[in-house]
Amino acid sequence: MRSRTVARWRSVHEWTSLACTLFLLLLCLTGLPLVFHDEIDGWLDDGPAAAPPAGPAAAPDMDRVVQVVREAYPDRPVQFVVWLETPGRFRVGLARRPGPPGQQQKPFVLIDGTTYRILGETWSEKDWRNGGVLSVLLMLHTNLLLGQGGQLFLGAMGLLFLASLVSGAVLYGPFMRKLAFGTVRADRSPRVVWLDLHNLIGIAALAWMAVVGLTGAVNTLDTVVFGAWQRHVAAQLRSEYAAAARVRQPQELQRAVTAATAFLAHQEVSFVAFPGSMFATPVHYAVYLRGDSPLTSQLLHPVLVDARDGRLVDVGAPPWYLWALEVSRPLHFGDYGGLPMKVLWAVLDLLAIVVLGSGVYLWVARRRGRIAPC
Repeated sequence: MRSRTVARWRSVHEWTSLACTLFLLLLCLTGLPLVFHDEIDGWLDDGPAAAPPAGPAAAPDMDRVVQVVREAYPDRPVQFVVWLETPGRFRVGLARRPGPPGQQQKPFVLIDGTTYRILGETWSEKDWRNGGVLSVLLMLHTNLLLGQGGQLFLGAMGLLFLASLVSGAVLYGPFMRKLAFGTVRADRSPRVVWLDLHNLIGIAALAWMAVVGLTGAVNTLDTVVFGAWQRHVAAQLRSEYAAAARVRQPQELQRAVTAATAFLAHQEVSFVAFPGSMFATPVHYAVYLRGDSPLTSQLLHPVLVDARDGRLVDVGAPPWYLWALEVSRPLHFGDYGGLPMKVLWAVLDLLAIVVLGSGVYLWVARRRGRIAPC
């Protein structure tokens, strides 16, 4: 490779890395505990504990589940219902009610669908102002506490990170021509040792960092992606969707769930978005179904059911960009393979912190003129 080309790639690697490194360090530090968010949520859950039902039980009546929540929270409309892994348990998302700034309003209610008893409130998927430590970490990780603007900014940082990885991989070949793979020149100065470690760990974890960087950038587009899907749905339903007023107090959730599961008999419900929420239309329940394999369980197929008359509308297979978002979310946090994969993700996250930190150290040392050419 010609020296001029190498210099260009080195410049790309240096400046893209510098632009994103501090933000990537923040994302790695906040992402480490978020990898174990399910385990930590279970440990910190402040809701009353209840034993899971023993033996098979009748399917819960979803209309009754929603009615119990509405009676307990009459001034907070239901936004969606999530089917949890524990059979018969649901997380119900509620809208905020008007109130003084800072007033605690836990956005989710846990309910047992076998006893129709509210188990408590939760901060899962929380608002950082009122939540706990995980809430702050989640919002720092997703938008720097700056809303959608911060979210899109982090997406741009993710793209710069990918550029730094590509340029680093290109530079690795010429750099290692005179060294065997895995060589760490321990007999040289500490700065040379860190240079070798930076290159070795970087190339070893390259594929993982590329996957996490790409999925992280995709995840920052969730509002844009669901907005595009809503426009796609609106185009299919333009005649009735354009003139329809929002259904304010939708009823017969059970009818919608039954219709959707009958239409896609080999899938199960993941969650249902109520009319008017971000994931639905003003007049339709959006029933999101998923498969039962590790991969298909992350691929959601939305089916719309009219809240007024129960008519089902199949909007077809989800567009590729919606599936890309749904696949990227669990992959970003290592949620596909249970605890062993989460532990692997945590180890690789720590290695990425070493790569980023050593890169900053090497740049500062080089700027001070302390590193001789290697």
